[in-house]
Amino acid sequence: QVQLVESGGGLAQPGGSLRLSCAASGFTFSDTPMSWARQAPGKTLEWVSAINSDSSHIYYADSVKGRFTISRDNAKNTLYLQMNSLKPEDTARYYCYNYWGTGSGSWGQGTQVTVSL
Repeated sequence: QVQLVESGGGLAQPGGSLRLSCAASGFTFSDTPMSWARQAPGKTLEWVSAINSDSSHIYYADSVKGRFTISRDNAKNTLYLQMNSLKPEDTARYYCYNYWGTGSGSWGQGTQVTVSL
């Protein structure tokens, strides 16, 4: 079955960095576009970034553009999100999922990111 397992979350100071990983299994990762989304307490789910199967097309939400970098390693079946210049408003639970746009698929359980002094 499809499994998506996020890791790498934690506590970071404003201006700091974190790198999230999403380990994928149960589907052909190298043929599948992948995405990140986040949900802050009391707020709706927010799409963050997406990448197609060969990394030739990458998209970011305006709120993270220039600070976050999505990437993937198809040999390792792993998706990444490098988050730099973190802000308190980046505090949220971050999820990876195995589609983009209006597609459908599976989601991981999420990893918590907290940005605070």
